[in-house]
Amino acid sequence: MKKFFIVLFFAAFAANAFAELRSFDQIFPEMSAETRALVFSDTGFVRTSQRDRGFVLQGTNARLEPQIINMVLNRSPRNIVESISIIPRSYGTIELLEIFNALGNIRDLQGRLYHSHSRDRYIPLFEEATRIVSERQTTAIPDPPPATTLPRTQTVFLRLRDANFGNTFYRGEMVVLRHGLRYTLTNFRNMTYLLVPVIREDRFIAQLYFEPIKEGVLIYGIAGVDIADIFASRIGISSAIAKRLEVIIEWAVDGITSKKQIN
Repeated sequence: MKKFFIVLFFAAFAANAFAELRSFDQIFPEMSAETRALVFSDTGFVRTSQRDRGFVLQGTNARLEPQIINMVLNRSPRNIVESISIIPRSYGTIELLEIFNALGNIRDLQGRLYHSHSRDRYIPLFEEATRIVSERQTTAIPDPPPATTLPRTQTVFLRLRDANFGNTFYRGEMVVLRHGLRYTLTNFRNMTYLLVPVIREDRFIAQLYFEPIKEGVLIYGIAGVDIADIFASRIGISSAIAKRLEVIIEWAVDGITSKKQIN
């Protein structure tokens, strides 16, 4: 009888935990069926928009924490890329701690491929990826072992040797929100091409938001950049941001699902 009540308790606990999860439609109640189908497809939903044409964002009408979008919009970006995808529930239950640990594996960003139109082949986007000590001290340090408890906040610093911009430096900030985890990447040094500053410090920002939902794990991404007029007409900046956001999200998804078995 005692074992019966113990099993009943944990079953009730699991049911309540699942009931507390939001559904995708609760978060995006006004999304069209066509866009929703893209979100749940293998490629996910991706859209680019420009300031001079007006930003069109699915997240504007969604029930997300306002800071997720506002932190990008407040920087007055010229271009924005928005993406929405789902890690399906077939991978099993995924906890925020597992997501946090996957985002800590900075070295796994190294060597991930993207298609270069100018070279017409797949090449590594980040030829080197490492954690560094701080904004002032760029000495490489190893990734830490997986955490056993989830911290409310954490700040890390990254050096990524970019295929186009050479060494680039980012501040990564992880914050646990009410329903999920937000990961913010901001460049704390100029991004240059042939020693010419193309994207000034703090003018690139990417927000990744992860939330376990009834259908799996929601990944909402939004990245914005402000680029000087002289380069805007010469660089396909929307495509460049989209590729970087895609690679970063693939890195996160691979890290989250690598130890999971599809049911």
